[in-house]
This record gives sequence, structure tokens and C-alpha cells, in this order.
Amino acid sequence: MVAGLGTRLRPHTLTTPKPMLVVAGRPILEWTLATLPPSIDEVVLVVGYLKEKIIAHFGNEWRGRRIVYVEQKELKGTGHAIHACRDILRGKFIVMNGDDLYTSQDVATVASHDLAVLANETRVAGRYGAFKTDADGRVTDIIEGGEVQPGGLVNAGLYALDTRFFDYPLVPIRDGAEFGLPQTLVTVAKDHPVNVVRATFWMPIGYPEDLVKATAILESRTA
Repeated sequence: MVAGLGTRLRPHTLTTPKPMLVVAGRPILEWTLATLPPSIDEVVLVVGYLKEKIIAHFGNEWRGRRIVYVEQKELKGTGHAIHACRDILRGKFIVMNGDDLYTSQDVATVASHDLAVLANETRVAGRYGAFKTDADGRVTDIIEGGEVQPGGLVNAGLYALDTRFFDYPLVPIRDGAEFGLPQTLVTVAKDHPVNVVRATFWMPIGYPEDLVKATAILESRTA
């Protein structure tokens, strides 16, 4: 998912889409795609804002993987973004934020499940939505950011899904202005087990200072 405006990262995103901002010498999206398991041979990029810059960089193939583009013409949330791909998705697929940093290990672990989501234990209250889980570590509900306390399992925006997701109506959020993927996944979880995988590393890049922090982390990991 790479369609967003990246408003919190302005002025950097006035002329560059957020996933194409450079950290440690490469666009964020390159780092994200590099974590995909070898079994994945096709990538669908849901584009929108400044899409032409993403398309010009990656083209129709990148590092042996076919690249397909789907335009999200109205930015109506993550659930809406996945539904924009409904006609081309088959069987099982993974979904990830194109402007977050993950590890190959965590992506592979999520992908090994039929239905799963990556979650990160937070030290910060209230910044992200978090999942409630049952005794078996499976999704039962989602808590909005303002109610999340340190230790909560916040949504890291990486999912293993299949076409059963499309059997459920999208859940509206923000007074109906958007449709949420995680909120819809909670309704799926009422009928099908959705596993929660705890992240070993996750870094969302949402603010200018995150670009500096991400560069330092990635340079230390690749040194």
C-alpha cells in the first residue's frame, strides 16, 4: 500500500511520495520489498499520490518480480485499498505498508500462516491501534489508539490474508470517510482464526525525525 499523501512528512513529500523517500541510500519501498520471501514472484502496488514517480522507478519488474499497479483513486483507507485489488488477487496474499520497515524473518513468519497480522509491543501510549487477543494469541478485537497503553500489541500493518477477506463487508471508520483493513479483519476473525505474530523489529516512518532514525538503524544493520 503506497497511495498515501504523507502529510506528516512535509515538506519532504511535497514532490516525492513517502515510500520513495531515501533512507540509508535507498527508497523506503526498496527496503520493504527486499524483505519479501523468495516464493513471492509478483507485487501489486496500490498507488495514488505522485504515482508516476513510483512507476518510473520500479517499472514492470524489479529484481525478478513482476510489478503490477492498481490506482486507489480515492484515499478511503486501507480496506478500500485492498478492495481496489479484488479483481486481480487470487488465493493467499500478504499485505504490507510500503513505507514501514520490517525484517525478512517477520515477513516470512506472517506469510507462513493462513491468516495473520504482525503486531509490536509498544512503549508509547495512544499513537497506534492495537489488537486484543485470546489465550491462543489470536485476534478478537481492535482498540483505537487513544485507548492503547504501553505493552499493547499495536498493528504493524503487515498481514497474511486470502480471498475470504472479500466475503465480509468493509468496516467504516472516521465517520464513514474511510474503510479499515484491521477493523474488517476483526469481523473475519469471528469466523476464522487470525494469528498475531509478535514483531522482532518494526519501524513506521511517520515524521521527519524518523528518516534520520531509520537511516542510522539500517546503516548499523548493514555495516
